[in-house]
Amino acid sequence: MPTAVRDVMTTDVVRFTRDENITDAMHRLVDAGVSGGPVVDGDGRVVGMLTDSDLIVQDAQLHAPTAIAILGTVISLPSARREFEEELHKQVGMTVGEVMEDEPVTIDADAVVEDAATLMHDRDVSRLPVIDADRRLVGIIARGDVLRYMVGGRGES
Repeated sequence: MPTAVRDVMTTDVVRFTRDENITDAMHRLVDAGVSGGPVVDGDGRVVGMLTDSDLIVQDAQLHAPTAIAILGTVISLPSARREFEEELHKQVGMTVGEVMEDEPVTIDADAVVEDAATLMHDRDVSRLPVIDADRRLVGIIARGDVLRYMVGGRGES
């Protein structure tokens, strides 16, 4: 008989809210030793997914042009680059809701583990928020959970 996701998933899930500060979210991920977690609304419904790659991209240095060519003349813009980067840093997402993936790939708690593994592979994700019929978060299943199941650690979370 196939094993349900609910029997393999982790129920102690690091979760976030849209209005949570990015710095706080980064610290929570590091402290928990995980690379991502679902974003939930006030009713516990999954509305997004935050991963360490979302945070790394948010903090990456972006480069603006340092010169413009107008009518055959090249104009150097040393201060424009600095101003551009300062303005960009002000406008880059400061909350989880501004940098999260807002179309998360989820799976139902009653789905089978093999379906979770297939979905992770097909959608190139390393974890799936596990939801109930109302899209409320009930757990998370990660590649490691699937691997433990495959090698015989069935039911552990």
